[in-house]
Amino acid sequence: MVVQYFEKVDSIMLPVAPLMIEHRLIERIIAVLRYEVNRARETRMIDIFCIDNAVDFIRTYADQTHHGKEEDILFRELKNKELSDEHATIMAELIQEHATARSTTKVLVAAKERFVAGDDAGLDEMLENLDFLVNFYPNHIEKEDKRFFVQVMKYFTATEQEAMLMEGREYDRKMIHRRYERTVIEHEKERGITDVKMKSNWLDYI
Repeated sequence: MVVQYFEKVDSIMLPVAPLMIEHRLIERIIAVLRYEVNRARETRMIDIFCIDNAVDFIRTYADQTHHGKEEDILFRELKNKELSDEHATIMAELIQEHATARSTTKVLVAAKERFVAGDDAGLDEMLENLDFLVNFYPNHIEKEDKRFFVQVMKYFTATEQEAMLMEGREYDRKMIHRRYERTVIEHEKERGITDVKMKSNWLDYI
């Protein structure tokens, strides 16, 4: 697997290599959540600060940054290719799984808010959704790493692969700006503020 991270075509890193490396960090936060779930089932206590940080990680890193590159770059380009039935099916499954992870995280946050407000039943719902996520992500990652990412590189020329890799680098450079611009936009919408004068991402100006 490590060799695959750095497998090259005409001396170009595969554009899926960064995605596979990112999987390793996602696996580490999942291990933290698994530990927290097991501890909470024994003690009926949960580290809310840990859960808040994990949710931020899942939403910002695993979804907006990682899944974002998959959907906005890799899957977008694959839709222009004549995929085998197997690869087309897997890609559709992965897209649906991303949506499932988002909806599960949303339910988890709602349960956490209820628990913090004093509803003890919120803890059980939190644990149910955390259980889902700690089982979901390893299976999702294994499917991408072992059955999809490297295999679909055959659809792209070396030039196309290099372009995707460079687009992924640019995507990451702009991520922090997109992340917090969305936060501001949400607050503006809630308050009816519409007089935005200019783009907030300075990278768009160079």
